[in-house]
Amino acid sequence: MNIRLAAIVVSALAAMLAAVLPVAQTKGVYRSPVEVAYSPDGKLLAVSDHTGGSVAFIDTGRNTVLRRTSLSSPWGVAWIGQHAYVAEYRTGNLAEVDAPTGRVLRRFAVGAYPRSVVAMPAAGRLLVANSGTRDVSVVGLSKGGELARLPCSGEPSALAVTPDQRLALVGYLIPTGDATRENNGAHVAVFDLGSGKKIAEIALPSGSAGLRDMAVSADGRWAMVPHALGRYNLPTTQLDRGWVNTNALSILDLKNRKHYASVLLDHTQEGAADPWGIVWSPDGTRAWITLAGAQQLACLDVKGMMRLIAGGLPDDSPLNKQSAEWAATMKNVWQEIKADPSKRSELVNDLAALYIADLIERVPVAGNGPRGIALSPDGKTLAIAQYFTGDVALVDRAGKPRKVVSLGASPQPDQVREGERMFHDGTLCFQHWLSCATCHPDGRADGLNWDLLNDGMGNPKNTRSLLLAHRRGPMMSHGVRSSLTAATQAGFRFILFREPTKGEAATTEAFIRSMQPLPSPRRLRKPDGSFGGLSPKALAGKAIFESSKTRCASCHSGPLFTDKKLHDTGTRGPYDSGTKFITPTLVEVWRTAPYLHDGRAVTMQEVLTKFNRANKHGVTSHLTPKQVDELAEYVLSL
Repeated sequence: MNIRLAAIVVSALAAMLAAVLPVAQTKGVYRSPVEVAYSPDGKLLAVSDHTGGSVAFIDTGRNTVLRRTSLSSPWGVAWIGQHAYVAEYRTGNLAEVDAPTGRVLRRFAVGAYPRSVVAMPAAGRLLVANSGTRDVSVVGLSKGGELARLPCSGEPSALAVTPDQRLALVGYLIPTGDATRENNGAHVAVFDLGSGKKIAEIALPSGSAGLRDMAVSADGRWAMVPHALGRYNLPTTQLDRGWVNTNALSILDLKNRKHYASVLLDHTQEGAADPWGIVWSPDGTRAWITLAGAQQLACLDVKGMMRLIAGGLPDDSPLNKQSAEWAATMKNVWQEIKADPSKRSELVNDLAALYIADLIERVPVAGNGPRGIALSPDGKTLAIAQYFTGDVALVDRAGKPRKVVSLGASPQPDQVREGERMFHDGTLCFQHWLSCATCHPDGRADGLNWDLLNDGMGNPKNTRSLLLAHRRGPMMSHGVRSSLTAATQAGFRFILFREPTKGEAATTEAFIRSMQPLPSPRRLRKPDGSFGGLSPKALAGKAIFESSKTRCASCHSGPLFTDKKLHDTGTRGPYDSGTKFITPTLVEVWRTAPYLHDGRAVTMQEVLTKFNRANKHGVTSHLTPKQVDELAEYVLSL
């Protein structure tokens, strides 16, 4: 039986045997809703329960869970007719679930580690953002499978389609490219769905990262994407007034395919840590953003905001009648924009703009870990997935609670689960500007260079993944922290500006220790969607890696591919205080670009060639381009 036939058989068997779980089945399972979506008629709400391994269907008339369907680490969810389409993160599938029965009808193979899903009902197609293979799958329902892949230059996370279904917008989770460049931030790619070609890549403000969701206006003219906005060019000496990190909403001009403006969701003395989901009302007047770290919902007057950004401050506005004392001490950015609309570029640094114009209200959510958000078809109810309390909050347009629907009983949180919650909790931070997850999304890295002061001021380093940190020896690029324990305590004190209470640091560390690597998507894919052995190209690279001529394995040794020692690899930059750097692990290096301690190497090939001309970082100058590619393939398969 060939692999393709085997895949078809497995898919068919899965469709026939998929279990519709009884609502009471909860033993030993943490409920973790990550995304929500209303059915077209509004009678059902589909909820992807990531750690619970199911999609739950809530009856919106009775506000109770009607049924659950077992799936593999479900993430994004979208509807076409009576069918819910759910991304299965671990197995790389898009599951088609018949909502009335809860049965899995079909599974479509997509790329590795799919997250967001967007439906195009008129075309009978869906888009799936594959974070592992860094592309977007176009799935056709009539053809019964994947039609095309849209290649991305970054890790696709946020996904949206214009109402005419002609353009796809793909937001990258973190910045890509050389981290030492002056304007290092995430991008949003624009694809023409007719040709399948990328027609634009819109740069967000420098420091933009953590893109999770996106919304497009009903007329297709504008898009909005919430994200963190790191002030990485400044040393981490304080947090007050957004010195180190702020949180923004960027507005994209889709007609001209460029960045239009970015406004800050934070208040001058209170951050809006980790914006996540967004939904825009069909009439264009309102938008709502979940603030996952701040445990809040932000309610925005979009109509008023867009008018002011365009320079339309009314003459009779109170903002035009400020006192002389107020004018002497406070900057009124809206007056400046009215006089010169190009001044809207200054909104990205104005913590008071939305608040002085009464354009935003932030309200607390009923649970913990608000993530995905959806607006009911009648426009009256917002559904919010609350990851750590395992439920869905239903609120009105003003954010006032109506009902909290539990996905089922969960066990009492153990130390790891509690540590995961704390890792993502921005309220543990002074003034709530950020959480651990802000710079370490999914426990990995944000692609930015930060000046953390642990080795002096003025020598920024690229954020390192926390995966297997407890087994890697000394922490930080120069090994200045003796262990993960020391680094975790320092993170509370010098990044969150909080003296951890008894157990906080240890509990957070327990979560970090629990993280497990994901198999590289460059490995051979099995019929069940998982990844197995090395490809022939990677096997050739393995021989080069282990060769006595290249000496790669002399430092990148052992199960983690690190000797845990300091070495001079000839990569000292102009701002570095020392020449020696800790050998990093190569486990899961496929997802931690850019490379080297300051992120200057965009690809693994650059590490082996452009930044190793003196052969101090292994001996690679004698390798042919083909051998360099083979060696890179092996390393990226670890």
